[in-house]
Amino acid sequence: MSGPSAPGANQGREVAVVGAGIGGLAAALCFARRGARVTVLERAAALREAGAGLQVSPNGHRVLRALGLEVGERSEAVLLRDGRSGRSVARLALPGPEGPHWRMAHRADLLDVLAGACHDEGVEVRTGTAVSRVAATEGRPILELHDGERMAPDLLIGADGVRSVVRPVLNAGGAPRFTGQSAWRALVAVDDPPPMRAEVHLLPGRHAVTYPLRGGSMVNLVAVAERDEWAAEGWDTPDDPDRLRGAFADAGRGLRRLLDRVRETRLWGLHLHPVAEDWGSAGIALLGDAAHPTLPFLAQGANLALEDAWVLAAQTDEPVSLDRGLRRYRDLRRDRAARAVAAARANGRDYHLAGWRRALAHAALRVGSAVAPGAITRRTAWLHGHDVTDGGRLPSRFAER
Repeated sequence: MSGPSAPGANQGREVAVVGAGIGGLAAALCFARRGARVTVLERAAALREAGAGLQVSPNGHRVLRALGLEVGERSEAVLLRDGRSGRSVARLALPGPEGPHWRMAHRADLLDVLAGACHDEGVEVRTGTAVSRVAATEGRPILELHDGERMAPDLLIGADGVRSVVRPVLNAGGAPRFTGQSAWRALVAVDDPPPMRAEVHLLPGRHAVTYPLRGGSMVNLVAVAERDEWAAEGWDTPDDPDRLRGAFADAGRGLRRLLDRVRETRLWGLHLHPVAEDWGSAGIALLGDAAHPTLPFLAQGANLALEDAWVLAAQTDEPVSLDRGLRRYRDLRRDRAARAVAAARANGRDYHLAGWRRALAHAALRVGSAVAPGAITRRTAWLHGHDVTDGGRLPSRFAER
């Protein structure tokens, strides 16, 4: 599916996207497929993505498939493990290869796929282009670039992450708050391809997520620990791998063997941000982390951004005013994003349980996984079963019980 069959309101519309990450490029592609003239403004000197993996869940995979794109390998399951003993706590069976499913991909590979599709659709991507100021006017939004150039597109999309220069134009306040948790990420080269599944290793006050990338030649590792030491937000702060190993010194042999192979790691502090109140007005829209930053406990950052991109392009393509289309976009997306942000935060608490609460929760998961293996999957049907490419319909096989 390459786009709508009949021209809509976006045909010929001038659209500027600030930020060439996954959400920004997905939005650029969705609008270009609907006939818009799209320019993407990226402050970095070249398109690049941090050395890390991501999981594309069925709700995000539906958007990629609707755009005719594919990336990564299919994940067969999610396995929850006791991080100390290595014992299985629960196994979440995932959909088979037919239809939307879970995939595991290097972020750079998804970025490349999106950038290539944007190029084919004539999207102009301007790297090394920082936006110094954004203003909302009664006419069009105004952008001032670092070199003094001014732009006045019909629609400005802020896809520029948690440090967005666009979000403050629509939303005041909302300073982030440190959660007391920090995360390390690393890519680990391995000799033998591991099983094609994601594993979550649960320890008191900590957890680690691992899954293979690029055919099993490497493993993506994200390890989160509760720490008193404040850490800056962002993915680019190098850290000593021995500090990561020290934080997980009591982990089981399997996880420790992987940690022993870590040669480089990055540390970032996890901060809470409020979901934006205003997602779109005065010709300006927000998507992805600029609208709803989320903690990395639900694997939904990229997936929600893909959803945002599709819905924003679809709603502004209707034969209504641009402002009304932006209001529809907000109404369709805000509550869902807020629910996902809250669910991610709750997952972080559940992963880090200690003492009798941990023992009780793990016992319940083991029993539930054995007696009703589909129950855990059905609990997240509202999230993973959602199909924005079909008006937000929940497919029958994901229907909530």
